[in-house]
Amino acid sequence: MVEIVAQAMLPVDEKYEIKKNRIQKGTSNKRICIVTGTHGDELEGQYVCFRLQKILSQRDDFNGIVDIYPSLNPLGMDSMNRKVPFFDLDMNRVFPGDNQGSLVESVAYDIVKDLEGANLVVDIHASNVYLKEIPQIRINETQAENLVPLAKLMNVDYVWVHSSSTVLESTLAYSLNALNTPTLVVEMGVGLRITKEYCHQLVDGILHTMKELGMLTKTVPDVKEPIVSLDSYVHFLNARYAGLFLPEMSHDHFVEEGSLIGKIVDPLNGKVLDNVYSPCHGLLFTLREYPLVNEGSLIGRILER
Repeated sequence: MVEIVAQAMLPVDEKYEIKKNRIQKGTSNKRICIVTGTHGDELEGQYVCFRLQKILSQRDDFNGIVDIYPSLNPLGMDSMNRKVPFFDLDMNRVFPGDNQGSLVESVAYDIVKDLEGANLVVDIHASNVYLKEIPQIRINETQAENLVPLAKLMNVDYVWVHSSSTVLESTLAYSLNALNTPTLVVEMGVGLRITKEYCHQLVDGILHTMKELGMLTKTVPDVKEPIVSLDSYVHFLNARYAGLFLPEMSHDHFVEEGSLIGKIVDPLNGKVLDNVYSPCHGLLFTLREYPLVNEGSLIGRILER
């Protein structure tokens, strides 16, 4: 059943509406919420919403509630804008919102109130248009004890536990976790694209988690054991020169220390400006997708093993 979670009037007699689709069967009150579209250039979660609903409609062992929120930033999605157009606001920087605040703050407040109390919220993000990420879950270290066991059920490749100093308190996940509503932040794929294999992988993880919560009783897909690590094991690769980045290594591969990750070249003079080498042995879990770089641009991340 489609419901309106939040709405506000816009100019020219239009409405700003946040919608969800509630799928409910059986007598259990256990609830999982799938949230995506916080940034208008992130589409991976859209396909997850579609596929999960299709699978659940075909299962007769589902007992509980699944709420699907496919777009928390519909204006951004309509215009392929990462932020909320007209307001120039990052939707994931205004939570928990304010019911007496601006339009976006008021909508954010209603979203949090609607999600609060769920057994689990899965907040799905893609990367931006510049980078590609393997399926991963990012967790604030202050929430690790409660959230890492849940993250291990989700069939992702990597669980990245961040130091609390790098976590923004104005995000949806932080706000919900502060309200004792377990929320996992998923990052995968690339902006403005859909990586079907990653989406299928995450859907399998959601189904597996639902069974662990008692919402499904029959067979669900097996899941992989993710790597779990802290910030201190992640190496960042940044461009030393502006130019065109040409990768020599595939994304989602283990690399040796000294491996050539790629080259930065100068199209004008036909010169190689820099060779980008791996500083360690590990997993290349982030790689530059958009080839143009400036000095300091992020090229990749490697998880040291």
